[in-house]
Amino acid sequence: MSVSVVIPCYQSARTLPTLVTRLVPVLREVSARHEVILVVDGSPDDTWAIAADLARRFDGVRAINLSRNYGQHNALVAGIREAGYEVVVTMDDDLQHLPEQIPLLLAALEGDRLDLVYGVPHDEEHGFLRSFASRSVKTAMAGVLGVRAARTISAFRAFRTRLREGFEGLSGPHASVDVALSWATSRVGSVRVHMRERQQGRSNYTARLLARHAVNMLLGYSTTPLRMASYLGFFVGIIGIVLAGTVLWRFTSGDTTVAGFTTIASTVAIFSAAQLISVGVLGEYVGRIHSSGMGRPTYVVSERVGSRPIVEIPMTATRYQPTPAHTNGVRTG
Repeated sequence: MSVSVVIPCYQSARTLPTLVTRLVPVLREVSARHEVILVVDGSPDDTWAIAADLARRFDGVRAINLSRNYGQHNALVAGIREAGYEVVVTMDDDLQHLPEQIPLLLAALEGDRLDLVYGVPHDEEHGFLRSFASRSVKTAMAGVLGVRAARTISAFRAFRTRLREGFEGLSGPHASVDVALSWATSRVGSVRVHMRERQQGRSNYTARLLARHAVNMLLGYSTTPLRMASYLGFFVGIIGIVLAGTVLWRFTSGDTTVAGFTTIASTVAIFSAAQLISVGVLGEYVGRIHSSGMGRPTYVVSERVGSRPIVEIPMTATRYQPTPAHTNGVRTG
């Protein structure tokens, strides 16, 4: 199989040279036709300079610089749409995903049984808080979004490039590659792989960002929050009816006191909370509709270095327009 490896890069100037140096020989062993696409996601350090230099030094390595920081999944979408070969492999830039484990993912894709394979670590490589947040996101994807293989999802994945046709219309600033892939196939598998702890720096994907990503997925790919707001209104309405019945019963039985402020205050607080939650959920959806109406892009490419291979996987003309090949040069657009 011909292979395109997509790596979103952010503050990885120290790890990229080692990663590419180890990755290129592995790809040469598994496929005669391969490429590495380094997508620099508006990194504030020297990551772009390093990525551009690697693209000039190694055949089959390309560097793409986004005009600003759009987020990991948006950068992945940019790289996936640039891929020109049969299979796309995505991996992190911090050397936690071992290049030597890529053949395991590709072997699982042999034949026609699977379209998407995730690399699941033998051991948990993150701290407790980060791991808990990650598991919570996967549970939300499985239960709310209906992504069957959510509990095996990882950033180390391999899939057939034709799956990107399933999210050709994906636009806007809130992208989730895994949800988009779930739209395109249900033939998903996983393999156990070895990963290692991050050797330099610290992960930018904190528990807070994972929680924000979970909210983005719920609001961007599901109407469940709206349904939950309806359920909340129904539940609070029942509470209100019970309270009203209690007050009327006490009034008719003569068991009333002047100190009814507690009941009134509690009722007002409950109904106010329900209204504010519902308005907040509706506001999030309206805000996303407004954001889409403004035409905010998923990403904007500012520079490219390296030559594009002959595209083997066709793309819709409105989304993918090949540019003339250029070797060891920079194109701004």
